Amino acid sequence: MTDCIFCKIINGQLPAKKVYQDELTCAFWDARPASPIHILIVPRHHIPTLNDVPEGDNILAHLGNVAKKIARDLGVDKSGYRFFINVNRGGGQVVYHLHAHLVAGNDVGMLFIKAAVACAVIWRKLVKLFRRQHN
Repeated sequence: MTDCIFCKIINGQLPAKKVYQDELTCAFWDARPASPIHILIVPRHHIPTLNDVPEGDNILAHLGNVAKKIARDLGVDKSGYRFFINVNRGGGQVVYHLHAHLVAGNDVGMLFIKAAVACAVIWRKLVKLFRRQHN
């Protein structure tokens, strides 16, 4: 794809701080990191979204294996990291070349989980209170 930023990085037309490369993937630091560690793991072959991965293609397993290796190399495999793929605009995808995020180095993920649990507990209490008042 001629105008894809990730294809240009993979082909060496644009600079990026690469951390891993093999015959199927290229991994590099995100230009706008959301955490102290934010690596993008990108297939060399242009696939627009997760929805476009052909049946039987092993690229997703390979992306996961690359993520495990990078996490180990960066020393976050034991302490923890997030590994995710955004799909289409509604899922947060900005660049339409399949890519996985490896994110670590802060507890923002746990903060969101704890906040979600707290909100769910409060919501249940409000629903029970509302039902009591209307019964």
